[in-house]
Amino acid sequence: MALISLEDLDGLDDEQLDDDITDNPEPMDEDESERLMSHWQAVASTHQVSVPQEMRGPIQEMTRNSQQREPLPFTPISSHEKMGEVQYEERLYPAGHWASVTRGDDLYEQSISMAFMKLMRFICKENSAGRYLGMTVPIISYIRMAKDGKTFEKDVETAFFLPAALQHSPPQSCDPDISIVYRQPIRVVTRPFFGTTTEETVGRQILLLWEILGATDELHSDRYAVAVYENPGVPRRRNELWFIRRDL
Repeated sequence: MALISLEDLDGLDDEQLDDDITDNPEPMDEDESERLMSHWQAVASTHQVSVPQEMRGPIQEMTRNSQQREPLPFTPISSHEKMGEVQYEERLYPAGHWASVTRGDDLYEQSISMAFMKLMRFICKENSAGRYLGMTVPIISYIRMAKDGKTFEKDVETAFFLPAALQHSPPQSCDPDISIVYRQPIRVVTRPFFGTTTEETVGRQILLLWEILGATDELHSDRYAVAVYENPGVPRRRNELWFIRRDL
């Protein structure tokens, strides 16, 4: 399938596309399936990747269940505002099991795109339970800075917190690249931003949050996390940058 341009997306309303499919639980007809696949191909092309045909089933399954996403639980610690606008928040996220995959593609955005497709297949039946598992948001990508302190290391870990019903007995992945890992609680300083997540846009957000916070040894400066809440096709999707505290 040929990739379509961003201009071709002008006539595609992402929310309407989701609604058309979630309102109809019956299998998609060929036109619906092609429309959805073309939409994902166009979005993927902005990250310089192509969506393989074997993703057709997982994409349809995820779209049908797009309104059933479980929020990642957290405990709010503090919120800091300036002139009525939230500058940053501090939160504590609980310990638990995560499904995680690490990629080292040429570009950061390629790594997170390819990793997310692997996680989609795990969620949609390529697991030891043999069924759709459900999904939590946000999806988290962990990045480390290169020695120059400005660029990202190649390896990027992308992960999602398993739904509450699966935390006590996590299913295993059929893909050896995906690990189910138990992580201790994490305390973060977080600031929202909107739009695409590339190395350039994330790098700008890192500099901006350091400007707001000022220098401190209480936060890691060699590793960060990016939290993505919405479908990559949403034009101004909600994201967050996470600075990770050294101690809880």
